[in-house]
Amino acid sequence: MNPTLAQEELPSRPEPAIASDTALLVREVSKTYHLWSTPASRLWVPLLLRVAHSIPSRPLSNWFASRAHARLHRHEALHSISFTLKRGEALGIIGHNGSGKSTLLQIIAGVLQPTRGTVSVNGRVAALLELGSGFNPELTGRENVRVNAAILGLDPAQIRERMDDILAFADIGSFVDEPVKSYSSGMALRLAFAVQVHTDPDILIVDEALAVGDAAFQAKAMARIDEILSGGTTLLFVGHDLNAVKAFCHRAMLLERGRIILEGLPEEVVTEYLHRTHADALAKQDAGRAKVSALQGGYGLGTACVVGAEVNGTEHIGVQYGEAIRVGLRVQLGQDIRHPGVIVDILDNRGLQLSGKRIRLDPYDGIVEVGLEFAATFQQGVYRIRTRVIDAPSIERTTVLSRQEGMLSFEVVDDRRADFTGVFPLQMDISVRQL
Repeated sequence: MNPTLAQEELPSRPEPAIASDTALLVREVSKTYHLWSTPASRLWVPLLLRVAHSIPSRPLSNWFASRAHARLHRHEALHSISFTLKRGEALGIIGHNGSGKSTLLQIIAGVLQPTRGTVSVNGRVAALLELGSGFNPELTGRENVRVNAAILGLDPAQIRERMDDILAFADIGSFVDEPVKSYSSGMALRLAFAVQVHTDPDILIVDEALAVGDAAFQAKAMARIDEILSGGTTLLFVGHDLNAVKAFCHRAMLLERGRIILEGLPEEVVTEYLHRTHADALAKQDAGRAKVSALQGGYGLGTACVVGAEVNGTEHIGVQYGEAIRVGLRVQLGQDIRHPGVIVDILDNRGLQLSGKRIRLDPYDGIVEVGLEFAATFQQGVYRIRTRVIDAPSIERTTVLSRQEGMLSFEVVDDRRADFTGVFPLQMDISVRQL
């Protein structure tokens, strides 16, 4: 017998016990949305199902049930999602739009109820989802801060103690005492973000919220997130900023059509995500191209990739500050690549790009040797070299044919913090005058 709507939407089982060192436990979570073919279907479908279950004749009962289900469409946004997040861990969730990322976060935050499965949360949750959606437009910014902070679990004394820090972080000036309906969307987002990150959460849920405000505010937001994490807060991060996933997260998860495709180290998951993205893009651009496949250190086309690479004659080298780094590449090109080129990038140990060089090549059917040399003027640490073979009539029209970054690396062994801060030095003219 076909299940009824009531049977499909039974409440989830009671939450299981959760260990003290576990911040979040998600078990077999699924979410199914019912899409009605017409507004009248909301009335007719439940009625037809009731009639079907009340008729003893199996053929007639099945006929009514089939008529009901023909007017009802189901979209399974999530399918049997399970994972555990320990205290202090940071998990990044990536995937294309529509893969179920935001739905999963909303279920964990308690905004949505799962169709099946359970979510157990251990501690206070701050969810940076749709920032500002809970603000009352008739209240002032200051009044909305009090209301939202109270909802998030702060008592009146804590709110008074943190009010100045929240307002200083939001930096919206005298508008804080004006009704929120007079705010720009950016001002409301900044104020909402400031409230959330000053509640000392045990679990911080971030859904594309680091893109709020201008560049200066984004830098401040990133620094604040880093500060929160250093205090032992658990992070659940969703976003299309893959560098942020690498920078903040200990492990990552790739969602596709509501299912977990891969879970592991951020670098591995990001590589798989980019592999799938580029395979789809190439398939749409040119159905005649060879299929994207796994390569040494990445993925790409067998007719457009790096088949050999070395740094100072080997795969990994330790150097002193300022010593020469010589990179040699053997690039396989195919005759169908009309505007070939190779991009060589230098990445830090988190996978963030520091610099790089775009090198144009002449069309060729075979292997091309490419060499480049630069000085290791970087702070102490390990750095990786990424290569991308491209077909680029112009910078704006660049197609990445292969991407490999697990082949070469170098380590600068000298500590140069007394000479400059950051990753690499800049030429500066310095003057000091006593007054």
